[in-house]
Amino acid sequence: MSYEKFAYIYDYLMKDVPYDSWVDFVIHQASENDVKGKQLLDIACGTGELSLKLVEQGFHVTGVDLSEDMLHIANDKSIEKGVELSLFQQDMSELNGLGEYDIITIFCDSLNYLETEDDVKRTFECVRQHLKKGGLFMFDIHSIYKMSQIFMNQTFTYNDTQVSYIWDCFPGNGANSVEHELTFFVRQSSGRLYERVEELHKQRTYPINTVRQWLEDAGYSIMSITSDFDLLPPSDRSERIFFTLKRN
Repeated sequence: MSYEKFAYIYDYLMKDVPYDSWVDFVIHQASENDVKGKQLLDIACGTGELSLKLVEQGFHVTGVDLSEDMLHIANDKSIEKGVELSLFQQDMSELNGLGEYDIITIFCDSLNYLETEDDVKRTFECVRQHLKKGGLFMFDIHSIYKMSQIFMNQTFTYNDTQVSYIWDCFPGNGANSVEHELTFFVRQSSGRLYERVEELHKQRTYPINTVRQWLEDAGYSIMSITSDFDLLPPSDRSERIFFTLKRN
């Protein structure tokens, strides 16, 4: 999936996303699991907002994303801030030749964009190949509750002078999957016209115990499974599930 024009309005729409909470999660889990190394691979780094915050905390970050447009924006940001951020365009299920890291992350429910079970399993294997022994792998996914009760068959709208959108959610083809049909209206520089931009995003999630089994099969030890940034076990109404793994 390529974000195309969506990449250029992504940061505007994501301005209230709690990136600092992900940074705090990484720092906490690294401390709790005695990982002192600072080499970090941020998979699905997007426009680099989280990657650059991690750099500010002393991590040596390499970012990977499928979208060339997203990576261009991330590179521009790193140059503007005067910080070093290595960036590569790769599919997370086909990672290759990126070296080894102390920590690897896939945040912002990016793993949910993989459409098949095999894609998820291959991603876990690729991550392990790039993770140092004893290193940490952290990611989050949407819960089944969020997919079925919050997204499914819902319409969300947003109206702003710069960007407005209509966001319709439909059942996807696979179990626990949703298709997001997004129509954006983006104000042009003239201030008089709006450009219409359409996107179709597909997401799929899986039961926690299924993901746990895939991770164990791939050679990870489960350090914790928590939810919604609160470091507590998931409940029936948790919306975001966090996995922290250590490579055996």
